[in-house]
Amino acid sequence: MSPIRVLLADDHHLVRTGFRVILEIEDDIEVVGEAADGERAVGMTRALRPDVVLMDVEMPGMDGLEATRRISTDCEPGGPAVLMLTTFDRDDYLFAALRAGASGFLLKNGTPETLVDAIRVVARGDGLLAPELTRRVIATFARPGDRPGDDVGSAAALDSLTPREREVLVLVAGGASNAEIAADLHLGEATVKSHVSRVLAKLGLRDRVQAVVFAYEHGVVRPGG
Repeated sequence: MSPIRVLLADDHHLVRTGFRVILEIEDDIEVVGEAADGERAVGMTRALRPDVVLMDVEMPGMDGLEATRRISTDCEPGGPAVLMLTTFDRDDYLFAALRAGASGFLLKNGTPETLVDAIRVVARGDGLLAPELTRRVIATFARPGDRPGDDVGSAAALDSLTPREREVLVLVAGGASNAEIAADLHLGEATVKSHVSRVLAKLGLRDRVQAVVFAYEHGVVRPGG
């Protein structure tokens, strides 16, 4: 199989060098470029078409959030996945990243193994949040009147889901993998993958992370439910 092609976007040279050292020892990952700001990251993404963009949030000029929005808008389905990293443990960054189209969000205090695994997860089309961040997403939606910004996706699109697709959405929102959904619903994994793809397409969502946010925003699932 071809290696996962990764673009590094961070304004600190030493950070980019550290990420490159971590990633280039992996046989299935190739670092194809480095960008020191968001504008450069957008341009290099268009030129190099990486599989994953490892994106810092705070950068001079165009920040990582705006760069992620532009990459998500520019790219067709199946385009580069953006994995956001930051040292700032702030809910506003987390939700802004999700709404910008990021496929994952990690804090920089994680381990090298966590970073490598995250790149593999988003490269295969799955969304990812660090466990502590997932808990905060759910906790936020548990507070009526304290929800972050405008809704993701369209509430009206829910009516287009079949009963089976709605079941799949509920399980995705609960953090279940395709294998776990298949076991729960007594389906093949390929069938589950097709259901997930149709759910995302009908709801106008990029990946499973946005599906989780959508499900909580629109009351498909409720914290503790």
